[in-house]
Amino acid sequence: MLRGESLAACELCPRRCGAARLQGERGACGAAASLKLARAALHLWEEPPISGKAGSGTIFFSGCPLKCVYCQNHEISTGNFGIEVPPARLVEIMLELQGQGALNINLVTATHYAYLLPHAVGEARARGLTIPIVYNTSGYERVEAVRELDGIVDIWLTDFKYADATLARTLSHVPDYPEFAASALAQMVRQIDARGGIVFDDEGIMRQGLIVRHLVLPGHAGDSCRVLDAIWEIAGDVPISVMNQYTPNAAMRTAGGRLAGPVSDEEYERVLDHADALGFTTMYWQEGGAVDESFTPAFDTTGVLAAADGPILPRA
Repeated sequence: MLRGESLAACELCPRRCGAARLQGERGACGAAASLKLARAALHLWEEPPISGKAGSGTIFFSGCPLKCVYCQNHEISTGNFGIEVPPARLVEIMLELQGQGALNINLVTATHYAYLLPHAVGEARARGLTIPIVYNTSGYERVEAVRELDGIVDIWLTDFKYADATLARTLSHVPDYPEFAASALAQMVRQIDARGGIVFDDEGIMRQGLIVRHLVLPGHAGDSCRVLDAIWEIAGDVPISVMNQYTPNAAMRTAGGRLAGPVSDEEYERVLDHADALGFTTMYWQEGGAVDESFTPAFDTTGVLAAADGPILPRA
């Protein structure tokens, strides 16, 4: 499945839109055949075992199979901002980030470019890359793709956004999100278990493993609790990250309603209490005041081009 030829009629993500990306047609994700990146830099605001004190080497891929109406990264997810680079540049970026002290290589929304990863990671390893590969995904993945990334991905950093298919349709335009997220998570768990489970180094930095993220949305704490139920049923006591950093974008502020404002303290506490009641023993959570645009990095092509080239800024 993860082959360049698959772009002749793309089926990389669950949408299986069949776009002829090799002929220049763009898929539902917004991508054609060329690799497009928006940012590559150290990031200090992931979960503690991912960012540590040195930072995670994040590489943001342009485009996204989901169309979340509240997306904080809309410039790159639906706006498709970024720079086209050859796959060989992806290898160089990984090595550069390691040279900057990154604790890992964090591939953010790489689903629609996953066919490049076996060769790129293999080449980077051959050239001296030793830090773990983090696959930072929306959770909307085909099991076949997750299976083929076994041995390439060291850490799955996956979202589980919705338990309610109607909510998934309304907010992300994918009614089948819950079933695909559940199947993908189950496969991730099987892979990590088969490799000996979650591994941390002496500094508490994850070297191998899985963290399941969930962003609590205003007005939808009930669905968040059902998401936690699903995670517990599929994966048991895995590390989870329950986030309250929802920041309404311009579209949500204009539309009004619950998604125009932040998550209330009461909603967030309800979800955290439910996680405790289920029995999760490793949970990352955010203190009050997490709603802040600083959680959204500047998508200014930092680190994408070779050092001799300057960044290309998005159009105003």
